[in-house]
Amino acid sequence: MEGVRVLEVAQFTFVPAAGAILADWGADVIKVEHPVRGDTQRGFINMGGFQLDPNRHPLIEHPNRGKRSVGIDVSTPGGQEVLYEIAKTADVFLTNYMPAQRQKNKFDIEHIRAVNPNIIYARGSAYGDKGAERDTGGFDGTAFWTRSGVGHALTPEEIGGALPQGIPAFGDSIGGMNIAGGISAALFHRERTGEAVELDVSLLSTAWWAAGASVTQGMETGETMRSLMPGTTASVNPFMANYLTSDGGTINLCIVSPTGYIRDAFEHLGLPELADDPRFCDVMPLIQNAEAGVQLIAEAIASKPFDYWRQHLKTMKGQWAPFQSLIDLASDEQAIDNDMIVEVEAGDGGAPFKVVRGPVQFNHEPLETTRAPQASEHTEVVLMEVGLDWDRIEALKDAGAIA
Repeated sequence: MEGVRVLEVAQFTFVPAAGAILADWGADVIKVEHPVRGDTQRGFINMGGFQLDPNRHPLIEHPNRGKRSVGIDVSTPGGQEVLYEIAKTADVFLTNYMPAQRQKNKFDIEHIRAVNPNIIYARGSAYGDKGAERDTGGFDGTAFWTRSGVGHALTPEEIGGALPQGIPAFGDSIGGMNIAGGISAALFHRERTGEAVELDVSLLSTAWWAAGASVTQGMETGETMRSLMPGTTASVNPFMANYLTSDGGTINLCIVSPTGYIRDAFEHLGLPELADDPRFCDVMPLIQNAEAGVQLIAEAIASKPFDYWRQHLKTMKGQWAPFQSLIDLASDEQAIDNDMIVEVEAGDGGAPFKVVRGPVQFNHEPLETTRAPQASEHTEVVLMEVGLDWDRIEALKDAGAIA
């Protein structure tokens, strides 16, 4: 993406996460923030019940690393003029502001295309840019988790209520990746045809794509899957279940197709005799006797601690995984070996801040990026790059149009 300039007028995580991915890929992403308040998310002091340090802020670092920040009050004529000057030099305009704000502040598609007909215009929204709810706002917790059916599917029916979303900005981050992919396709299309397109990604469409197979099943049959309570299984395959260890850990067996794996799996589980037991020696009897198999495997795994199984099962041919927390992943050797954690300079001058690289890796190379910018940190530099002289910059500052 080197040589591609992205002009981002967006807040929170959905859409800014797309800018972060594009910055990871080498684009020059210019983030427009209010000259006084900055991105509203900078003021968040709580995430999922945890107090946030404003100088080491995960909700700013995660979706904004690698960018440059310019402070512009887009509600003022002077600020709008500056926005257009940057738009003239950009390949992509990226926003998650709602239609009324885009119109009021004159940065909807017709305003931006008036100064740059070849710009790709990308929108992120809660429910899409068409239909009666085009003007309805929403967040990750409403559009991605609640309304989409995802939260319902992941909440066991026996709970008798609804599980809250346990990961802030979950759908936002997935949706950001979708937008980045769409922008990549749009840039490729423009390169091939000369046509600049507009594109839309919603949190609702992101959730439905993520749950696409289950959504299709529901439309086909009228039935939907639900997560099960711990200790229960609807599987007809005893090699597909969660099993508790002696010290309360969990091992997930996920041998979807047991053919060719049965003997090796039973040997690793300390149950070699079951590979010759007529109830379990082949796939069909294994299915027919699944309940008995689950009980025997549960007893075997419950006899030893989590760390034993995590080491011992590494040589098992079938698929399995330790049930880990997000904190556990930070020390997972495989994650570290694949450069999934990136250190950037911390804004407070302290220890490096660790962020997660995007899911795409090119040529096995680790990601090199910079910390998220301070609000309005690069205003003068960017405006001088696009041709504003110092006298005009000073006049705009005096008028409050820029920071």
